[in-house]
Amino acid sequence: MAQVETITPTQAWDMIQQEPKSLFVDVRSHMEFLFIGHPVGAIHIAWIDEPDWNVNPNFVREVRQLLLGGLSHRGEGGNVPIFLICRSGKRSLEAGEALIQSGFTKVYNIAEGFEGELNDHHHRSTLGGWRFHGLPWEQC
Repeated sequence: MAQVETITPTQAWDMIQQEPKSLFVDVRSHMEFLFIGHPVGAIHIAWIDEPDWNVNPNFVREVRQLLLGGLSHRGEGGNVPIFLICRSGKRSLEAGEALIQSGFTKVYNIAEGFEGELNDHHHRSTLGGWRFHGLPWEQC
């Protein structure tokens, strides 16, 4: 059975650049995506979002919709790789497991997420994460 593969932010960026059909999904909340920033090229589909902070019951369906129009998670040529990122790599792992359970097989969780873990002073982006590694990101 397929499993979510956890990779570093740098590995993810390299793999995304090598596979133009890959899907890069930021699973953080709407507010995080807009105001904290997000990786360049990432599409937003929240795994858990405000106001109730419940798991998005349509997450898998929304990912499948993005893959319509020539891309497919099944069929010739293998699966389209799906890269998932959140703040620190925990929500994206949960979202990836939901995709695996729904039949996707090339699912990658980006370790450290966008901001990484908190340091001793409760600051993020100092110990790891997409921004820490200097990878391309933007804010709205």
